Amino acid sequence: MQTKLVILDRDGTINRASDEFIKSPEEWEPLPGALEAISRLNHAGYQVVVVTNQSGLGRGLLDTAALNSVHARLIRALAAVGGRVDGIFYCPHAPEDECACRKPAAGLLMQISERWGVSLQGVPCIGDSLRDMQAGALMGCDLHLVCTGRHPQLLGEPLPATFPAGTQVHADLAACVDHFLAADPVA
Repeated sequence: MQTKLVILDRDGTINRASDEFIKSPEEWEPLPGALEAISRLNHAGYQVVVVTNQSGLGRGLLDTAALNSVHARLIRALAAVGGRVDGIFYCPHAPEDECACRKPAAGLLMQISERWGVSLQGVPCIGDSLRDMQAGALMGCDLHLVCTGRHPQLLGEPLPATFPAGTQVHADLAACVDHFLAADPVA
């Protein structure tokens, strides 16, 4: 049986993004319907993996313990609605570090492919930014942009040419999950 996997960005997709970075559990606030959407994925047999750039670590704005506390809050909030994530992969580097894991590079996605032992070709990759879509495109993912973060103005508009071909646009994570669960004959 093939692994059913979905890759999600964190900030702007699952929770509200902040220009000041999410530095503590108290600053983490889920977007309306996002946790329930993840729970629906789980109940449809999907494993959900979070992939997130966390340059606040590289900038010294928070430490790993604080990031782990934020993720613990996410995990508790998901459990409260019957959901879970099966992995959280993050890039701790600042943009100037020019690492291979910071999206739009595909290093984090390569780690997921290796850990799960699967190709990511056609795996849904859901995020709120161009760099999420670019990283997913490098691995052949099925690209889904949600308009709850960096690009709210793109809902109902033609995508700029900078976005990879085939990127689908949704109002939010719940609408995106509705879209591909409706298309999944075994969901």
